[in-house]
Amino acid sequence: MRQGETAPTGSWIGKPQGGVDAPDPLILPDPTTRFAATATRLEALSGDHPMADWLRFMVSLAQAQHDAMAALAPLAGPDAALVRQAVEARMPPLAADGHRRHPIWREGLLALLGHSESGPFAAAVPREARAVMQSLRARGAAAAEKLADDFLSGGVAAADSGAALYVAAALQVYFTRLAGGLSAQDLRLLPERGLCPCCGSLPVSGMVTASGKTPGARYLHCSLCSTAWNHVRASCITCGESRELFLLSIEGGSGAVRAEVCGDCRSYAKMLYQAQDTRVDPVADDLATLGLDVLAAEAGWSRHAPNPLVLTG
Repeated sequence: MRQGETAPTGSWIGKPQGGVDAPDPLILPDPTTRFAATATRLEALSGDHPMADWLRFMVSLAQAQHDAMAALAPLAGPDAALVRQAVEARMPPLAADGHRRHPIWREGLLALLGHSESGPFAAAVPREARAVMQSLRARGAAAAEKLADDFLSGGVAAADSGAALYVAAALQVYFTRLAGGLSAQDLRLLPERGLCPCCGSLPVSGMVTASGKTPGARYLHCSLCSTAWNHVRASCITCGESRELFLLSIEGGSGAVRAEVCGDCRSYAKMLYQAQDTRVDPVADDLATLGLDVLAAEAGWSRHAPNPLVLTG
């Protein structure tokens, strides 16, 4: 049965022998559409949003990421033997804190800066951001690599937060390109289920599906390489407990974005529900619901992991 078809009366839904299919353990990103989809969703959400100007700035950044991805030269994927070795050791093959970056990522950074300044959404880029981009462009390769290391290790200095926004965006392009070149069949979930099986990073948000072969499955979406991986529902993605989980949402909202709150570890994570809105995007809808983060913080909850573009921007 194909997606969208209705099962005949009296037939099994799922496997012909009965039962249901297991969800795919992980879903690798499509580098050709990942950032364009986020830009499109952000533009749709900006409308009459109270943070419309900022969201349009994020539209310009996501579109610049898409253009930078298209401008990157072909990049060979990780050595198959090294990928197999990492997977057998239950380690992420593109570990963000140990991967030797190819210099091409800096070409992506320069392309991203160029498209941010002169692309179709350049008018949304504020003067202060343009000054940051000019300063970043003037830095040498060694300084850019150090800033990338600082970002990946979580040690960006306050004075570098503006420049780190663009470095983070360029690294997302680079790692998404690498992850998209892997084979899902060669990978497996990590013992630490809350970490990305490709690069070991934390998720930016989770999404509960409403279509496909396993509607209702939950996937966490990596904040760096855009890989999605299955994570059991009704279990805290921070501590693994399930005793005191509940959902927090903004009154009067659609319910498409909620904060899953854990009373055991006092953390929360954003969860997106396709049943309420099939257009939800793991990055765009997170950026557009910062009010939910404020509500959760005021109630004493700590976010499981920040959105890198909010952390640095």
